[in-house]
Amino acid sequence: MVWNVDPVIFQIGGFGLRYYPLCFIIGFTVGYLYTEKRFLANGFTKEQVDSMLTHLILGTIIGARLGHCLFYEPEYYLSNPILILKVWQGGLASHGGIAGILTAIYLYLRKWKSMSFFWLVETMIPPIMFTLGMIRIGNFFNSEIIGKITDVPWAVIFERVDPNPRHPSQIYEAIGYFAIAAIMYFWCNKEAKKGWPVPGKSLGLVFILAFSFRFFVEYAKIEQVNFEKFMVFNMGQLLSVPFVLLGIYFMTGHQNKVPFFNFLSQTPKNLKKGKKKKA
Repeated sequence: MVWNVDPVIFQIGGFGLRYYPLCFIIGFTVGYLYTEKRFLANGFTKEQVDSMLTHLILGTIIGARLGHCLFYEPEYYLSNPILILKVWQGGLASHGGIAGILTAIYLYLRKWKSMSFFWLVETMIPPIMFTLGMIRIGNFFNSEIIGKITDVPWAVIFERVDPNPRHPSQIYEAIGYFAIAAIMYFWCNKEAKKGWPVPGKSLGLVFILAFSFRFFVEYAKIEQVNFEKFMVFNMGQLLSVPFVLLGIYFMTGHQNKVPFFNFLSQTPKNLKKGKKKKA
């Protein structure tokens, strides 16, 4: 398959719509609709949904940008810090995005005290994974994060890069994330019906699934930066390991023995719904 699609869908004057941000928009829109349904069903308000969306968008973009700048090109960006703000020039890291999402949710709960950290995170796992899949579709349209040269029948020639047939690693990741989103949708529904008996367990499961998958799919991808050529495991793999270990920790229920995690485990039924924190 030869891939040479223009990443710009259309251009009108100085405005152009690209596939990459469109994929972000689709992911966040699906996430918003999903979250709205869940929030309203649990007695929360639309204002809380809108606030959550704002936090997630900022957390995802800021976290993903800082993750790329600090883990993949620290010397370049720390010597030119103003360039960190130029997100439109590319450079987002999914590990940083996940960290940004978790941080955004924590900050969101400083404003809204009517739900727990684990309840909120685990409620939103399916749309978050779906959005990650959409982002990889966007990478495919941009002909970036390409795979290694291969002779498999489904190899793709990214003409904007070179004439070599390569693994469509972006599609591999997208399919994997969509599959995990589906798995977690049914898992989280089951846990919700049981009243989330082990807060944090669903977060642990998705960490194990998503980052174990990410670890192995990295073998099909080219190095993102030059220094990775001399590493046994690339940066994407190294950053995945802590998430997998944390996932195992959460799956075993040990978080309930730690005061901080136990505080994060408080469920909405133990709190007064819809009450905004006083300024």
